[in-house]
Amino acid sequence: MSTRQADAAAVTAWVGDAIMAPSMHNAQPWQFTYAPGTGRLLLHMDMTRSMPHTDSDNRGMHVSCGAALFNLRVAAAHAGWSAHIRPLPDTADPRLLASVDFVEAADPEPAAVLHPAIGRRRSSREPFTEEQVPAALLDALSGAARSEGASLSVLGAWQVEAVLDVVEEAEQDEQLSPEARAEIARWTGAGVRGPEGIPVHAFGPRRHGGRAPVRDFSVGRPVPERRSAVFEHAPCLAVLGTAQDRPADWLLAGQALERVLLQATADGLSTSLNSQALEHSELRWLLRDPHSGATASFPQMLLRLGYGPMVPPTPRREVGDVLDIDEEG
Repeated sequence: MSTRQADAAAVTAWVGDAIMAPSMHNAQPWQFTYAPGTGRLLLHMDMTRSMPHTDSDNRGMHVSCGAALFNLRVAAAHAGWSAHIRPLPDTADPRLLASVDFVEAADPEPAAVLHPAIGRRRSSREPFTEEQVPAALLDALSGAARSEGASLSVLGAWQVEAVLDVVEEAEQDEQLSPEARAEIARWTGAGVRGPEGIPVHAFGPRRHGGRAPVRDFSVGRPVPERRSAVFEHAPCLAVLGTAQDRPADWLLAGQALERVLLQATADGLSTSLNSQALEHSELRWLLRDPHSGATASFPQMLLRLGYGPMVPPTPRREVGDVLDIDEEG
């Protein structure tokens, strides 16, 4: 191994890959600072992008930033470097989620092979086909989660029904909360400002058949010329979970989530995420009830997997907007 430090241009490129990660309502709640003098990269939560009504404990922000950390690891490994991550390094600053040191490595981590999938990964709100996902692929995705210290529980048919009932209850609760609807409206559709949030074209069609848990971001707003479609009747769902439920576990969950999503993308699968039930504490725990089929102790994300059309990417902020180079650091 070499003690040579990564230059700012390389780190800038890796951060460019990091910010392709998914985030709640595509709010992109990350802010990076790199000090070439020490070779250390810091990741903070951008609290201007918090959602106090739908993410009151900032769990979703931690998961989103954890996904960005995994992309960073993959990008550095693809370039022949190892990213050594220290989570939550300063108890006095809860906004500081991780410090990262880069070390040139003769044998980068195997996740480097997932690098091509970073730019191809999408969150799809389109219907998937009824084609079943092969058991071997699902087993591999579960293994991907385990390799990051998390678990991925693929739900059986009766378990799917129970989880869909929980998601439907979350949808009803959302409709009864003007604060939640206003928060979602800020980050979606006409509320989108610049390269962030979920634009109308990414809403996907309105569901008029099928049972796939696809969130309707219109939240009662009219969306002219939006089409409707029948979604899959037997969706393939999985719950990603962690053994504990602390901020460090939320970061871990984000890294595991992105590893699963990149592996699924590399395997030719379409994916979408649903955090709706997880945003309600009383409903979130129903996903960990044995009768709901979620075997993980603490559910962190509901995933939908299958085969669907390629969809366009959601917008991303420029790297210069999320990365500061501290030449004096």
